[in-house]
Amino acid sequence: MKIDTNNLVSITEANQNFSQVAKKVDRSGTVVILKNNKPQYLVSKFNEDNFSTEMQMLTVIAKMILTEHAKAFKELAQ
Repeated sequence: MKIDTNNLVSITEANQNFSQVAKKVDRSGTVVILKNNKPQYLVSKFNEDNFSTEMQMLTVIAKMILTEHAKAFKELAQ
């Protein structure tokens, strides 16, 4: 993933002026927030279609994990 240096924001700046971060996200789609000069957070526009797809994927993965480890979960529940 390529990161545009114009979309890097310190955590201090984000904390003090989040509306500017939101405006950058509106323009570019994403902003990377740095903590101790290292990428720590990614702020992006909410996309309902992507969210729905991601939730469906998470549901499938969760079902697979629960099915695969059902015996262990039952023992833990006792």
